[in-house]
Amino acid sequence: MNKSSQAKTLSDTQLTLASKTFRGFADPTRLKILHYLMEKERSVSELVDLLEAPQGRVSNHLACLRWCNFVSTSRRGKYVYYQLTDERVKDILKLIYEFINDNAAHIYSCTRM
Repeated sequence: MNKSSQAKTLSDTQLTLASKTFRGFADPTRLKILHYLMEKERSVSELVDLLEAPQGRVSNHLACLRWCNFVSTSRRGKYVYYQLTDERVKDILKLIYEFINDNAAHIYSCTRM
């Protein structure tokens, strides 16, 4: 099977889901949250401090990430902790960072995205 026929095997639904997945990574605040969660699980207040952002905005982004199953929660006492749901999220982020390192000049100068 050549590359062009492999691309044709993706359904419209799969392409839509892939696009939505990439949108999860596309927002700078969500990307920062995921980056911080690569290191360890964190509470909302920790993320608010790290991001220097209003709690409402952080909570909205966390809700989005949770709804799409990028992150999950655990409660300990009165605190809710967030962690990456799947190790593959961390793997995707690592691949993105590698790609950026190899292509930074091209990405930076790109005016079409």
